[in-house]
Amino acid sequence: MLDPWAIKLVNSPLKACAQILEKKNVKADQVTIAGFGIGLLAFFALWMNWYKIALVFIILNRIMDGLDGALARLTAKTDAGGFLDICLDFIFYSAVVAGFALADSQNNAIPAALLLLGFVGTGTSFLAFAVMAQKHDLKSVAYPHKAMYYIGGLTEGTETIIFLAIICIFPDHFPFLAFLFAFLCLITTITRVLSGYAMLKEVAKNKKKMVFNQSKNNGNNL
Repeated sequence: MLDPWAIKLVNSPLKACAQILEKKNVKADQVTIAGFGIGLLAFFALWMNWYKIALVFIILNRIMDGLDGALARLTAKTDAGGFLDICLDFIFYSAVVAGFALADSQNNAIPAALLLLGFVGTGTSFLAFAVMAQKHDLKSVAYPHKAMYYIGGLTEGTETIIFLAIICIFPDHFPFLAFLFAFLCLITTITRVLSGYAMLKEVAKNKKKMVFNQSKNNGNNL
């Protein structure tokens, strides 16, 4: 929901940093892997209850996640790079939740499990539609720079980053905040499934109509 606004805000500074890295022959995939490594440090920091340190690692991870995309657009976007980026992103998000579960398993385990369920729902609906969109050559108007079709929702990247920052600042409130965000993820999943299903049904209907019209025209030309 906030991603279009956030992208406009960070696009210029990320592009400037990417230009510096390009001159140093740094590859986008290298930034992706380095950012993921930093993100994993957040997992261990959370496990040790070092929440403020974990927040620093999370912010650095998200900056590098935006930076690798900006660098890829300056050099060459690849399917391999897009695949690597999305895989490591989902592992990172899950690792942060797992870190909170390990930090205080008695209070955080059940909320963390439900939050992971919410992440699976948003991630699955996002990736499943992206596969079908690629098959039908659908293009996203709102997110044309993405490596795959990005179907929006209530809890997108920006909202998730804000949520991760809040739970690091207020770790004692993780159970309530996790339940709340899991609920918002559920809404996102439902809206994505319904809108994605309707969109793909419409695509199939239009293609069927196109085939019928072509067949009719060919018959009239005989």
